[in-house]
Amino acid sequence: MNKKQSGKNFYGTTNVGSKGQVVIPVAARKNMKLKKGDRLLVFGMHEDMVAMIKLSQVEKIASHLSEKLKMIDEVIRKNK
Repeated sequence: MNKKQSGKNFYGTTNVGSKGQVVIPVAARKNMKLKKGDRLLVFGMHEDMVAMIKLSQVEKIASHLSEKLKMIDEVIRKNK
């Protein structure tokens, strides 16, 4: 089941196995282009929420922010 609503998706449910593993629903894997071996960062949010993001996306975001921070630093130095 995949319900799209304002850029957010609901992919259904999954179970936690005896080793703490979960299966990401196939629709989510396809939509996120996840494949075997992809690394995910796992965040705990509040006491009962888990969020995952592809490591490759975090690296892209960090790189983008780093470039923007360099630009901001240059502007600040020029205006001193």
